Amino acid sequence: MAAPTDWRPRLAPATVLRHDRARDTDLLLVPERVVVLRGAAGAVVALCDGRRSVRDIVGELADRFPDSPVATDVPPFLEGLRKEGWLR
Repeated sequence: MAAPTDWRPRLAPATVLRHDRARDTDLLLVPERVVVLRGAAGAVVALCDGRRSVRDIVGELADRFPDSPVATDVPPFLEGLRKEGWLR
């Protein structure tokens, strides 16, 4: 089943996106856990502000990364974060 594209993802309460300068990587800080975001995952999560729909996020990332398969990769990635409880 395809992830809905009209959903407007935002970070769940008590979930924080931070950049770790020492490791030069993005992190999701969740209660009692730190999730290391690899590659462009931090850029994707940074767009999850509750205003942009998944369709909007995919469009913006497609402009930034024209040779990447964002239309097929980003919606299921965001849905996975929602299932973990890190996005609403």
